[in-house]
Amino acid sequence: MDRNGVGTVRVTINPGCITGKVSMLPSKSHLHRLLIIAALADKETVIQATHTEAEDIVATIACLEALGAKVERLSDGGFQVKPLDCENLPHRAILPCKESGSTLRFMLPVVCALGVTSEFHMEGRLPDRPINPLDRELEQAGIVLTRPTREILCCEGKLKYGEFNLPGDISSQYITGLIMALPLLEGDSSLTVHEPIESEDYINMTLEVLEIFEQSPKIVQNCYHIQGGNAFKSPTKAIAEGDWSNAAFWLSAGAMPGGSVCVNGLNPQSRQGDKMICDILEQMGANMRWEEEIIHITEGTRKGIEIDATAIPDLIPVLSAVAAVGKGTTVIKNAARLRLKESDRLTSTAETLNKLGANIIEKADGLEIRGVTKLKGGTVDAWGDHRIAMTAAIASAACEEPVTITGAEAVNKSYPQFWDELARLGKEIIMEA
Repeated sequence: MDRNGVGTVRVTINPGCITGKVSMLPSKSHLHRLLIIAALADKETVIQATHTEAEDIVATIACLEALGAKVERLSDGGFQVKPLDCENLPHRAILPCKESGSTLRFMLPVVCALGVTSEFHMEGRLPDRPINPLDRELEQAGIVLTRPTREILCCEGKLKYGEFNLPGDISSQYITGLIMALPLLEGDSSLTVHEPIESEDYINMTLEVLEIFEQSPKIVQNCYHIQGGNAFKSPTKAIAEGDWSNAAFWLSAGAMPGGSVCVNGLNPQSRQGDKMICDILEQMGANMRWEEEIIHITEGTRKGIEIDATAIPDLIPVLSAVAAVGKGTTVIKNAARLRLKESDRLTSTAETLNKLGANIIEKADGLEIRGVTKLKGGTVDAWGDHRIAMTAAIASAACEEPVTITGAEAVNKSYPQFWDELARLGKEIIMEA
């Protein structure tokens, strides 16, 4: 995608508040895990989920099918997963990860455990996003990794069971990938995760999915003891949760000037870390109430607070939009990991919102947001980043003039229906190819 928006989709959003009701898509995080484990299970699994064409999920399905699994989309939006045959795996596979970091980091250890020589094909910024120290652990356990080109990562060999170590202050996706892969090995393994541990909720989500498929590592002081040689046992049916990460945009819209949004399909007991959006928006002064799996949120005071991004990096762009029209100053800290996302999200968030009239100072590992009464509007670039495109759209609720977003198709990575939903919530939208 062109960083400057040349030849990409342009969306213009007229001023006005965001109001109405929206039902959430399945969680990408939860669905990735369900699909992968179902493809490794002993028999077919039906995954109940609302319809999604998110590019990251499409990438994971394509990788699983390259290994021999069959994933059929059902008429209700769910999936029927026929597992791969571990006795008849391909000798070589090409896995199209597209721009999905989750797909690469989850599937790499799995492929290594299966012993399939593979090429991971990457697009966008994904080739530049780190996989260290996961690659180090795999190489020490018998895997040969090479990079013949920037966009291709090759792996050969079969992972040896044994002891693995990862720091906890890295992406939890590395940890999840190993936790899903190690049960496939012939012998027992251990994975020690050293403190401090970030995004622990997402590790717990992985453990919950493993439990559904009757695999539960024994955990002793941050060490996961994983028995090898046991197949994942399909529950026959599993349910994908609603997506808190994408719900955060609508909940934030409800907290913007004139906002009133009702979001349904969310699990209040979810392990998804981005469920913290509710606590943070309430701290900022939003009015919120629950009715079972439905959240109602309306505009509040939007006061400045301090936000620790350690466990919730994906929430920072849209929370910055809310803080931009808050009272006082909001300080976001421990956010250096945002520089390694689809864009450098500290830079892209600050520059995008500042172009719309915000007053944001970029720091080495965070943002300082000095609230203003209104934003002015204007033209901004999506930076090839779905969360920046959606953040600019939510910010339009506080703008006096239209907001034009170039590269608006970036939302397809996680939320292809986003522009349709925004229109249903009362925003006037003009889309140009």
